[in-house]
Parts: sequence; C-alpha cells; structure tokens
Amino acid sequence: MTRLPPITAEEWGDQERKAVSSLMPEGRRERADVGAALAQLVRHPALARRFLTFNTHLLVHSTLPARLRELAILRVARRRDCAFEWVHHTALARQAGLTDAEIDAAGRGEAVDPLEAAVLRAVDELDATSNLTDATWDALGAGLSEHQVMDLVFTIGAYCLLAMAFNTFGLDPDLHH
Repeated sequence: MTRLPPITAEEWGDQERKAVSSLMPEGRRERADVGAALAQLVRHPALARRFLTFNTHLLVHSTLPARLRELAILRVARRRDCAFEWVHHTALARQAGLTDAEIDAAGRGEAVDPLEAAVLRAVDELDATSNLTDATWDALGAGLSEHQVMDLVFTIGAYCLLAMAFNTFGLDPDLHH
C-alpha cells in the first residue's frame, strides 16, 4: 500500500529540482528523469536536499568499490525486506560486475571471497547490534582502508534508513518513473 506516492510532474518545481541537485546532473533534474524513489523523497524538499547530499557521497564519491557497496546494499535490502531497494540495486549490482548467483548469495549473506563475506557479515552485525565484532572489524581492516571502512559503515546505515522509509511510505518496487 502506497502511503506517500511519488510526486507528479505537475507538482515538480524549483524546490524539488534543488533537492535533487547534488545527485542529478544539470540536465536531468526534471520529474521524468529522477525515478520514483527521489520523487517520493522530495515530498519534503529540505530533508531530501540534505539527505541526498550525504547519499551522493555514498553512491558517487565513496572510497568503497562499487561491487562491495552493492553487496552491502543488497544484504540490507534482504534483511529489511525492502523490495524497492532489492530491485533497484540488483540492476546496479550487475553493472558493478556481480553475477546473478552472487546477487542471490549476497541476499542470503553468503560470499566466497573473504573480504566480501566480511562486508556481508558487517551488514548483519550492524543491523542487529549497531556494532561490529572485533573479528569482523579486523577482517575489514585487512582488506579496506580506514576511509573505506567508514564509508561501508555509513552506507549500511544509510540504506537501513532508506529501507525503513521506502517500506513505511510504501514505495512500489515496480515504479521506476
């Protein structure tokens, strides 16, 4: 059930364009270009502008490799039962080089590569306890820089938050625009 539908093209204006400006290039700031998730978030333009500035770092400027970022987001999506995140980030995971088998395994918290397994374990631990065990911290530190570990923790937290918002507001996973 959709509680807060994405805004329509008729509702789109300067405040909404400004809200998506950190994430969307100059020529793609119209309602038809931003997708359902952003069109839902900009119902509160001031909040969206500030959150999207942070989220732009995670998606565009993060030190975390895209493959690891997408593994973490997929695991969050499965743990939080967020259909919209799962559908959207499955496509991004494929672009980052993950196979369908790796995507399915990530949803279950499984990976063959030790660093990727540590990333998935980090999602489980942070989501369950808001902390990492020393073993997971050490495994992440063996394969990632300090900045990458920080970006990972914030990515997991941000996508847990987005899962809460999308699930609560009722964002339909079949909506793209």
